[in-house]
Amino acid sequence: MSKDLNAHLIILVATFLVGGSFIVSQKLSGIIDPISINLLRFIIASLALAPFVFIKKEFRKKVIPTFKRAMIISFFYSAFFIGLFTSLEYTTALNTGTIFTLVPLLTAFFAIFVFKQKISSKQYLIYFIGIIGTSIVVFKGSLDMFLSLSLNKGDILFLFSISSMALYSICAKFFYKEDDKMIVLVFMTLVGGSIWMALALFFLNIPLEWNKIDNTQFLYVAYLSIAATLITSYLYQKGTVILGPRKVMAYIYLNPATIAILLFVFEFKLINIWMIIGILISSFATFILLKDNIIVASVKK
Repeated sequence: MSKDLNAHLIILVATFLVGGSFIVSQKLSGIIDPISINLLRFIIASLALAPFVFIKKEFRKKVIPTFKRAMIISFFYSAFFIGLFTSLEYTTALNTGTIFTLVPLLTAFFAIFVFKQKISSKQYLIYFIGIIGTSIVVFKGSLDMFLSLSLNKGDILFLFSISSMALYSICAKFFYKEDDKMIVLVFMTLVGGSIWMALALFFLNIPLEWNKIDNTQFLYVAYLSIAATLITSYLYQKGTVILGPRKVMAYIYLNPATIAILLFVFEFKLINIWMIIGILISSFATFILLKDNIIVASVKK
């Protein structure tokens, strides 16, 4: 299996894990402060990965040199999750799923300034098609639901949050060095996330209140910590280094599709014909954006 194909496969896995995180995040929103719950997930993820890092000397030697860069990467990563949880207290998973489709376009926009990449008119068209496809999935093909969409406080907050997600992807590529150990970079990103969350709790005087999380909810937190934080952090950073942020973020158009599929598999929620059409459209947009003759990057992949 080629290096690029392997990278595409691991990003596809990460996309499904992220799809599950939207469902789980909705179940956890409003229980305790989003900063507190995100601190818990980052701590759990860091502790789970720590033994694999500190057991080898070559990994331990990379911890300090990686710290500063990881703090920058983790700042945007943390800001996204805080924004997601906070916005879900005021809006719905439906709205956030729709707004999330803007991330690929935002990533491409930031890449213009950071990596000197260009966006052709054809690429803009594909981004627009991707947004249409995912919107059809999110709104289940209902024009009335689409027309009833109006931005509320949570939606506006989530707009800032997805900017952080785009910048996280850009930073994961920009700050990576050839001699980095990916497992160490991911670990330090998680540690950095814990630090940012702890600082936010301290300065905003937010109580932990972890005692309010019951056994079922803790399983959701465990999923967010291990699957949607630890594993996806590793997969996204590894994939971004190989493919670049624009190609990785193109998979976001599959996000509503993965959510629909997961809801069908685990909660037996049916997918109508319009949702299937939307999935096919967003999949087409993703495929086109991933083709080398459509995305022309001026940086080494």
